[in-house]
Amino acid sequence: MSEVNLVQMGQTARRAARSLGLLSTAARNALLEEIAQRLESAGDELWQANQADVAEAREAGVAPALIDRSTLTPKRLAGMIQGCRDVAALPDPLGELFDGKTLPNGMRIAKKRVPLGVVAVIFESRPNVTIDISALCLKTGNAVIMRGGRESLRTNRVLAEMVRAACQAQGAPADAVQLITSTDRALVPQLLKMDEYIDMVIPRGGTGLQNLVKEHAKMPVIYGGIGVCHLFVDESADLARSLPVIHNAKTQAPSVCNALDTVLVHRAVAVEFIPQMVRDLQRDGVKIYLDEPSLATLEGAEGIDRGLIAPAGPDAYGQEFLSLTLSVKVVDSLDEAIEFIGRYGTNHSDGILTNNYQHAMRFLDEIDSACVYVNASTRFTDGGQFGLGAEVAISTQRLHARGPMALEALTTYKWIVQGDYHVRV
Repeated sequence: MSEVNLVQMGQTARRAARSLGLLSTAARNALLEEIAQRLESAGDELWQANQADVAEAREAGVAPALIDRSTLTPKRLAGMIQGCRDVAALPDPLGELFDGKTLPNGMRIAKKRVPLGVVAVIFESRPNVTIDISALCLKTGNAVIMRGGRESLRTNRVLAEMVRAACQAQGAPADAVQLITSTDRALVPQLLKMDEYIDMVIPRGGTGLQNLVKEHAKMPVIYGGIGVCHLFVDESADLARSLPVIHNAKTQAPSVCNALDTVLVHRAVAVEFIPQMVRDLQRDGVKIYLDEPSLATLEGAEGIDRGLIAPAGPDAYGQEFLSLTLSVKVVDSLDEAIEFIGRYGTNHSDGILTNNYQHAMRFLDEIDSACVYVNASTRFTDGGQFGLGAEVAISTQRLHARGPMALEALTTYKWIVQGDYHVRV
């Protein structure tokens, strides 16, 4: 049995949120700079913790995609540091007054942006998430309770303690950031019942985690993290320029949710394009599942590694591969591509490669994904790339946020009403 007292964590988080929300913009920005400086001076404790996490994950047979996500590198640490500073540099949403007006009776009303309160985030691997979530929540005056995956537990402990130490150094409540350090799975359903203390929960993980949250959560939930992403090569596409977009979307970071999973190719350009695309992707060892028309385009083609080719079975589509694996399908029209994405997509990130303006506009209008692209890699679905500093999640639902969730998505508002001793008649 776990000795973690979730109720106590919720109570202290609630108190911390009240104090944090009263801090000035300058104080909260200074807190993020303190975190950045502590990350810059991170010593052996952090690296040794991560090495131990990765070694244990390998011994346990954890999937390579999760191991890759869990591995801390100097480049990733530098990204975490810069992320803190980028968030600090963004305008503070708290206190913003909007939709203001004066009523005919003379009363002035407006909406004022305020923190959500206490946010719980359940996520798998990726230690950078610990820092991104902390930075965004602290900037927006929200307390956060995090529960990371077993495969990054040691690393997350060190990072969370660094954030808490930064809070204490800057006079902010340390309990504004709390990490559940027990791996007891029974804690998750308990956490999801604590609507008295937690205002919103964000599950960042696979279908199993999201189904668990759907079953148990009593508070509002923002779902995100599952991305089955598509690119459609239209008959009008610039084929030479499409190759590097597809290559980037698949290989630049294959283990993340915005990586490309399926390429749809218009039949009119399939014979010309697919062999080129296969050769290009095979330079980086991508395994490719192809439907029968796609396979037929490779007959007699030179420079193809047949060991990286396989026929596409029923499970090749609607699959988030999280690896150097891709599926390909030939379609007859834009209509068929849109219908296919509607059937197999997860409303995350989908795009079209085209030089036809009408096709581009139809795709933008009819694809109901959080991020819809024309002539760009799906890898841009990211808080940092969108100029948001970082993200707490990538929401694939409609309420109350979609796509990369950053500062404004971590706030709500209250009505501010100013009168002159008005009474209702």
